[in-house]
Amino acid sequence: MTLGKTIHKIRTEAKLTQEQFSEIFGVSQQSVQKWESDSSTPDLDRIIMISKYFDISLDALILGNDNRAVDEMKKTKVIKPHYKNIHDWEFYSSNLLLEYQESIDEGLDIDVYNDVFSSVSRLPKGEIKKKLGDVLFEAITTANQRDEYPYIEPSELEQIRGLRKKCNIPLTYNSDDMENKIHGAWMGRICGCMLGKSLEGIRTDELIPFLKETNNYPMHRYVYRSDLTDEIIGKYKFGFAGQSYADEINGMPVDDDTNYVVLAQEIIDKYGRSFTSYDVAGAWLKYQSKEYYFSAERVAYLNFVKGFDPPESAIYKNPYREWIGAQIRGDYFGYINPGNPELAAEMAWRDASISHTKNGIYGEMLVSAMLAVASTTDNIEDIILCGLAEIPCTSRLYEDVVSVVDAYKKGISQNECFDMIHKKYDEYTSHGWCHTISNAMIVVASLLYGNGDFGKSICMAVETGFDTDCNGATVGSVLGMIIGFEKIPEYWKKPINDKLYTSLFGIEAVKISERAKLTMKHIVKT
Repeated sequence: MTLGKTIHKIRTEAKLTQEQFSEIFGVSQQSVQKWESDSSTPDLDRIIMISKYFDISLDALILGNDNRAVDEMKKTKVIKPHYKNIHDWEFYSSNLLLEYQESIDEGLDIDVYNDVFSSVSRLPKGEIKKKLGDVLFEAITTANQRDEYPYIEPSELEQIRGLRKKCNIPLTYNSDDMENKIHGAWMGRICGCMLGKSLEGIRTDELIPFLKETNNYPMHRYVYRSDLTDEIIGKYKFGFAGQSYADEINGMPVDDDTNYVVLAQEIIDKYGRSFTSYDVAGAWLKYQSKEYYFSAERVAYLNFVKGFDPPESAIYKNPYREWIGAQIRGDYFGYINPGNPELAAEMAWRDASISHTKNGIYGEMLVSAMLAVASTTDNIEDIILCGLAEIPCTSRLYEDVVSVVDAYKKGISQNECFDMIHKKYDEYTSHGWCHTISNAMIVVASLLYGNGDFGKSICMAVETGFDTDCNGATVGSVLGMIIGFEKIPEYWKKPINDKLYTSLFGIEAVKISERAKLTMKHIVKT
């Protein structure tokens, strides 16, 4: 048997196309065709690569009549992914301890599997760990809820609406100053995001000493590149050198917290106010590569590619389903529904349910509803209560946000309130740091204790830790809607320079003022 015929046999038994084979060995498809037709011969390096890849000796490969050739080709290598190259967000079995914690939070009766989750999580990344993870996912999806679990947390819209506690606060939409408010909401979100972006991922054991060392505690300004000496950079584990800073930008840098506002606007512009969850999923695939989606969004994106439609795209092997990702996506639906928190929350539900469940969905509904209300009043408590009225009063999110409101009304100090949040949610675990509820509590507390002061409120949201850019952005969005663009202090707006950069395909940079005007076109008076 010639070398070309041997290569052909190896390739076809491995069920590889010539194109796939050529990609593995870094040559053109035409080269493979020539090898198999014996019109040319691979160089020695390629022959060695083929030999190693398919576990066939060189003499068996080159001398096709060798007695070992037949036996060795029966052992043709099974094609498997290189698991070490798969990001943990994309490999369910890398997140089994997180899945276990999330499932316990949801009230699933899975205590019996505790040791199994722990043992499998310690295995090296590979085929065995994948298969065992698949088994545990099946166990999760068939588990019953614990009898004593006190919460009722549906993900379907009508069931959510059936568990709301009505808010009787009258809302009046006045269009006279609406464009200023909309512009303020856009700019407020961007400024708050920029404030927190410089510190995203830092924990408070380093955040507070750093702020004190740079004369920015209590926080009252942006973090600057000029704050960073070589000594400071070397002192902290946090990667200060790789961040963006307000004294070196000309426009808001790319960030997922701002990408989603522009993306939501594009969805409304194309599909209208009756857009569906399928439209959102399609837009995700159209406008960005997977690298710009994180945690739950990355899982959902890949699930779309694999053929899972919403809401299954949010459920299948998604241990991040109650993380903050949806909560940062709902602002635009509040912007275009002034005075109508119910419709804002419904649009948020359509968006959130492609990637999240339960409290992950409620977080986006809460923020969208609050923004719809913020266009009608400057009463922070009313804004929060009307937002809460759009999510189940039987949920963990509702309970924890109400606990913050109650603490504020009882006169508990700002520090005591934020300490309460830190005691309940551990910022040093990814689950506590990035969960919807912990960060929603920080947003609400910052709005209440900030007392309508834009700078004070966004700084409070950031210096508290957890997801700094997300919380700064959401607080800034609500305050910007309340006070309007003109009343946001120039200090915060100046580095942004009316420019927002995105990673959306075909939309490199936009003028914020123009996006605010387009928002006005999407508002329907009710």
